[in-house]
Amino acid sequence: HTFAWARLGKVLVASITVPFIEEAFFRGMVLGVLLRTGRKYLAIVGVSALFAAVHFFKAPERTSAIVTWISGLNSIANSFAGVGDLMTVTSAFATLFLFGCILAVARVDTHSLWLSIGLHAGLIFGSGALSWLTHRQIVALPWVGKNLLVGIVPLGVAAITWIIMRTWLKYGRASSV
Repeated sequence: HTFAWARLGKVLVASITVPFIEEAFFRGMVLGVLLRTGRKYLAIVGVSALFAAVHFFKAPERTSAIVTWISGLNSIANSFAGVGDLMTVTSAFATLFLFGCILAVARVDTHSLWLSIGLHAGLIFGSGALSWLTHRQIVALPWVGKNLLVGIVPLGVAAITWIIMRTWLKYGRASSV
């Protein structure tokens, strides 16, 4: 079993670039606009639901070289390929929604994107590294599903992340003042 440097490189590149793009869009622009309504919690829930939903849209694996009048509709239909069975989708949505809430609260409480970018980078790197290092042949539901977004364990990781972040924001900042 050889060490695949290219795969590690892909995980590193994704964990560096994706958080900047997604945090600038979701927690920077979308959350920023929603916060102007004066409803902080509604803004956090709304941007988190959008964040979770968007992660199910996937570009089609192959595209046809022939363009017809329904090519656009086919492309839209194929973008829902990430939506599978209801249990998997619901579980993955719940995990993504919770992580979206954590990232949104990090942005709101710090008035900055840096904590949410760092948390997001850590989540992507951890997920990518764990997926790369472990080869799950079986689904161990309800604990862990086919990917690291499904199951009780990912929700537990999200809950622990939430607790650590809230504790750090509450007590870490107080001791630095």
